[in-house]
Amino acid sequence: MHLENMTSEKFSVEKVLSVHRWATNLFSFTMTRPAHFKFTAGQFARIGIQVDGELVVRAYSIVSSPYDETLEFFSIVVPDGAFTSRLKDLQVGDDLYLEKIPYGFLTLARYQEPAPQDLWLLGTGTGLAPFLSMLQEFETWQSYANIYLVYSVRTQDELAYVEKIQAVAETFGEGHQGFKFIPIITRDELAELHHRLPVLIENGQLEKVAGRNFDSSSSHIMLCGNPQMVEDTKEALKARGLTMNRRGVGNIAVENYW
Repeated sequence: MHLENMTSEKFSVEKVLSVHRWATNLFSFTMTRPAHFKFTAGQFARIGIQVDGELVVRAYSIVSSPYDETLEFFSIVVPDGAFTSRLKDLQVGDDLYLEKIPYGFLTLARYQEPAPQDLWLLGTGTGLAPFLSMLQEFETWQSYANIYLVYSVRTQDELAYVEKIQAVAETFGEGHQGFKFIPIITRDELAELHHRLPVLIENGQLEKVAGRNFDSSSSHIMLCGNPQMVEDTKEALKARGLTMNRRGVGNIAVENYW
C-alpha cells in the first residue's frame, strides 16, 4: 500500500516536540497528540518511521497521563536495530507516524478480584513507562492503600525518571502514606538491592525492603520489561502462591511486546 494512503487510513503524522537522552542506550521523546487519540493508562501505542520508503512500526508504552496534551515515550537503543538506530537520532520537528488506536491490557481496570489494596509495579528498563502513566491518575492513589514502584536497571545512569517519580508522588499522591519507590541496580554490588527481580522475590529481600509481603488476597502485581524478566518473575510469584489474572480474577498481570 502506498505510504500516503496507509497513513491517512491507519496513522496520523505527528511532530517530535522534545528528546531527552538518559544514557547512551536510553532516551525519551515527546510528540504531538491528536485530539482523536484516547488511551487508558498502561496501554501502548504503535509508532512508525520511514526507512528506505517503507514504514517500520514498533510498540511503545505511553509514559504520559491520559490527560496530557502531548504523548511521551521511553525507548531503548537496539544496536543495529532497523527502528531504534534511526529513532535515537530524532530531532525536534521530525515527523513520526502514530497508529490511531492504542493497544494493550496492562490496565488497572482488568482487576476485579481481589479488591484493590496493595499495588506492586515491577519494571525493568523501559518497562517503567506504563507505570508512570498509571501513577499520573488520581484514581490509582485513591484505590490503593499501598503502592510499590520497583524499577530494576543495570547501572546507576540507567535509573531514569527518578525526579519525575518524586514529583508525581508529591502531586498525585499528596497525603498518601503508602507509596514506596524501590530501585534495583543489578551491576552495582553496593546498591541496597542488586539481584534480579526473581531472586529478590525468592529470597524475600524485596518484601523486606518494601516492609510488606505479597498476599494472594490483597496484592495486584504488574510486570513490564524484557521477556526473560517477565517470565522468571512470573514463575517466582506463582511459586509464592500468587495467580495470573484471568477474566479479572487473580494477582499477576504482564505486558510483553518485544
